[in-house]
Amino acid sequence: MDRRSVIKNAGIAGVLAAGAAPVVHAQGAAIRWRLASSFPKALDTIYGAAETFAKKVGELSGGKFTISVHAGGELMPAGAVLDGSSNGTVEMAHTAPYYFFGKDATYALDCAIPFGLNSRQMTAWMYQGNGMTLMREFYAKVGIVNFPMGNTGAQMGGWYRKEIKTVADLKGLKFRVGGFGGKVLERLGTVPQNIPGGEIYQALEKGTIDAAEWVGPYDDLKLGFNKVAPHYYYPGWWEGGPQLSLYVNQKAYEGLSAEYKAIIECAAAYAHTDMQAKYDIKNPGALKTLVSQGTKLHPFPTPVLTAAFKAAQDVYAELSASNPAWKKIYADYASYRGEANLWFRFTEARFDSFMQSQKL
Repeated sequence: MDRRSVIKNAGIAGVLAAGAAPVVHAQGAAIRWRLASSFPKALDTIYGAAETFAKKVGELSGGKFTISVHAGGELMPAGAVLDGSSNGTVEMAHTAPYYFFGKDATYALDCAIPFGLNSRQMTAWMYQGNGMTLMREFYAKVGIVNFPMGNTGAQMGGWYRKEIKTVADLKGLKFRVGGFGGKVLERLGTVPQNIPGGEIYQALEKGTIDAAEWVGPYDDLKLGFNKVAPHYYYPGWWEGGPQLSLYVNQKAYEGLSAEYKAIIECAAAYAHTDMQAKYDIKNPGALKTLVSQGTKLHPFPTPVLTAAFKAAQDVYAELSASNPAWKKIYADYASYRGEANLWFRFTEARFDSFMQSQKL
């Protein structure tokens, strides 16, 4: 492929990946980048976080730094955005890092693991704890600079055709579950299914799967899961605070002026806060609508949660024994989780428990 063809098809980052010297943009120079999302446009909260980010970058740069956002499948498959941003096919990607746990389980620590941090704790670990430093070291190996960019808050536990009363009810259950949670559910006899969001409804309707989880009431209502599975469980213990990430090709990032680097950081932080705020506004009304339409809400039985918790700890111990990157980052993550939960026990948890018992 000749040089002009590389430039045409991959832009600046493509040239960098092909071995050219970094192009350093002068401060205030007009540039245009592409961002590949892992999400469909129909999910305005998750996909919309990338649009919010791109809009803010444009505003902060006076319109000189333009980012076009592309839905999953538009430029590349949803699951290919890690490689796409790593090799410079696109300059940026927006995704849920645990999608890539098959490459290395350590990616999940940048998103969510079963019985992990809640959204507030995750943000604290990343911004004020050691999370950002540790994850930046990990991502440097694949040529990516990462930024937190969105969180759904604690998710629901999914939709089921039949009730889950005991651990035994999970055995043989064909369950569409995203990310790292499937590794733990396998230990309980569940059969995890990897199905894209747009295909879940049809699979549930036809009985190809027995259960499915996505995010929470707002998105689940839009996708119509309540029409094909009546039982809605909580909480999604495998996703207590799943964080989404912005991936930036490292060579392209290094070619930016200090001003543009700061704009990316600020715009990502803005989109990070904005995304969860949208969910916290939209989920309450959506849950009421689901219940009014006949959805049956159930908490997971305590024995199920206890068995899942034990299985998760076994998985983490095995990973720590076999994966040096996981061991290093998880040790810090788990240490902070213990401290944070002790603090929240005396403040947030007690306050929330009391307030939620009141009739307001």
